[in-house]
Amino acid sequence: MALMSQDERRIAEGVSQLMYCNPFLPERRELERAILGNTGSADEVWSKRSADPKLSPAVTAIAGVVEELIDELRTKVKDKPPADADLILYTDVCLYLLFDRYRAELQLLVTAAPGKPVRKCTFVKAYLADFERLLGDTGVADRLGLDAAHLLACFFQVRRAFYFTYECIIGGSMPTAVLRAAVWQSIFTCDMRRYQHALYDKLGDITTLIVGPSGTGKELVAQAIGMSRYIAFDIEAGAFAGEFAESYFPLNLSALSPTLIESELFGHRHGAYTGALEDRQGWLEVCPPLGSVFLDEIGEINEAIQVKLLRVLESRVFQRLGETESRQFDGKLIAATNRDLAREMDAGNFRTDLYYRLCSDIIHTPSLHEQLQDMPGELEILVRFLAFRVAGEEVVEALTSEVVEWIGANLGAGYGWQGNVRELEQCVRNIMIRRDYRPAQRSAGTPHQQLASDMVAGSLTADELLSRYCTIVYAQTGSYEAAARQLKLDRRTVKSKIDAALLEQLKDKG
Repeated sequence: MALMSQDERRIAEGVSQLMYCNPFLPERRELERAILGNTGSADEVWSKRSADPKLSPAVTAIAGVVEELIDELRTKVKDKPPADADLILYTDVCLYLLFDRYRAELQLLVTAAPGKPVRKCTFVKAYLADFERLLGDTGVADRLGLDAAHLLACFFQVRRAFYFTYECIIGGSMPTAVLRAAVWQSIFTCDMRRYQHALYDKLGDITTLIVGPSGTGKELVAQAIGMSRYIAFDIEAGAFAGEFAESYFPLNLSALSPTLIESELFGHRHGAYTGALEDRQGWLEVCPPLGSVFLDEIGEINEAIQVKLLRVLESRVFQRLGETESRQFDGKLIAATNRDLAREMDAGNFRTDLYYRLCSDIIHTPSLHEQLQDMPGELEILVRFLAFRVAGEEVVEALTSEVVEWIGANLGAGYGWQGNVRELEQCVRNIMIRRDYRPAQRSAGTPHQQLASDMVAGSLTADELLSRYCTIVYAQTGSYEAAARQLKLDRRTVKSKIDAALLEQLKDKG
């Protein structure tokens, strides 16, 4: 007799995939619909603008379906051990139920007040009883080598990863959803099942590099990753092996002199330099094995520090300033930059060997312009979030309306937001204070530079791009015929595309 009916197998297979999918991509919704047999209209991606995921009707409904399914299967599995494929399906639905059952308790551990110890788990006895009933008594735990403590540690990591990714990265556009999904992969890799079995204690050796324009939230991405590392759980002690909130160490390199960077990063010995009045531990020494050090603006550091950092990444060894004793760094390194490191390497400003130690995991943060191109309505959502942060709940709706209306009337939908979300936040503050915002008047540079900038920003239509490029080539060649040959276009086409105002600018620049 088969372990599952056709409908039960459909549900079990869907739950199994859901258990290990990336929750921040649309596949999650597709799986939920398949499990529940509906075509609901909920948001395709989880984001701060949607309902709190704890209260998602789909999540609640699936938990109920899973509990009913396990009630049907548990006795069968205990009486007659199924084939490996069915055993894995049964295990996955049990793990889904275990995680859902202790979701709220894990969330309380995540959101505990800063500085409050969160390692003790008051629900561990109940968790162990459920684990034994579902997976122990049935023989599944022994057959598959499942460890209750390790699974609880994985559940806690998943809960933290979801919370910090959801809370730190705001927006419902697809570029933002892709960013959240990339953060999830950085934490768990693209194969969560393999991560759970074999990689959970190895990703500290992988350096994460976050790249993107200023003001796009690179430090928030780093925080989400740094707060979401695996922390082992000791069943006997009923406690986790460390405090996630005390294991993340951010350092903004652009705000410090080279000597202070070295001191903050590596530590120093008394008398190592003027002002070093006592021995001091640096972040690399303070960081525990399951912690993370975040180096913001890594493109700013000089070559001497690059060499020392390279050694840390190669050998995991460093010395304090003024000492020769070697010390070990066992944590994870996260770095970020708004610079084009390829260009910096070409110019000799950034070491190639250091880059190739940093690039094992690269995350790109999208510009605000990219987000708004994908979803123009995202502007109001982001303004509301920023207005709440700036002014509080009482005035959030009125201030949001005022800011959105002002932007539409004065900047327009095509405004580039060169300062990204950071600029948008300052716009909200300015309008709140004086009902006005005046963007910085940045130099456009040469027409060639402006063309390149507009192409990167994606702010040109195909016709505008062709017109400006034809004009630039015509100005360089001096004739329609020569420009047509270079562009492989008809002479008349080139002539019709010439922008007279741009041509005058090019003549003036020449």
